[in-house]
Amino acid sequence: MQLYLIRHGQSYVNLQDWAQGNTDEGLTPLGQEQAKRLGAWLPSHLSNIDALYASTMRRARETVAAVVAAYNVEIRFDDRLREIGNNRLDHSPWPNDALPKDYADYWFSSRPFSPTVLNEINGETLMHFRTRVGLFVEDLIERHRGQTVVVVAHGGVVEGIFNHVFNVGPWQRCEVWDHNTAITHFELVEHPGREVWRLHYHNRVEHLIGLDV
Repeated sequence: MQLYLIRHGQSYVNLQDWAQGNTDEGLTPLGQEQAKRLGAWLPSHLSNIDALYASTMRRARETVAAVVAAYNVEIRFDDRLREIGNNRLDHSPWPNDALPKDYADYWFSSRPFSPTVLNEINGETLMHFRTRVGLFVEDLIERHRGQTVVVVAHGGVVEGIFNHVFNVGPWQRCEVWDHNTAITHFELVEHPGREVWRLHYHNRVEHLIGLDV
């Protein structure tokens, strides 16, 4: 399986003093241009895809709209791809207006088993977040062996996938930064009796050359 991960374009959440997880904002004019350039450039690099997935949050929806226009494929929206802190313990999504707006309250804890949102007893922990992202990846493997899959989501989700595929333990973290609309390419290499993930590249942004970002 060839797996391409794309972070959403710049959103109004990026311009605020919080960590992008606790509000559902759309793309800025710059983010819209980033998404437009992504949609125009991607087919020249990736001529065909078998499946296209996206987070249900607005900034990802607006970004994936620019991608799907270039391919004859259906968008499959998945709540498991929402940014960290936006889901409950059972992985279902919080209402978009139900989370605290203050940065200090939002990032209450990044410890593995402590809630990421202050005073939300049913809010997910870092490990709940990593679990839902990992379950999504394992579903992809079963559904799309030998296929090419594109996922449009969030920086935290990309980091969560790094942690999952490289088996980073609960008390460790592989901290990964992505530019808006940056592309990451993983390959699942299947050998008899075992599977190996291979990273081809991360944070690819050729489509943004010449754009003041």
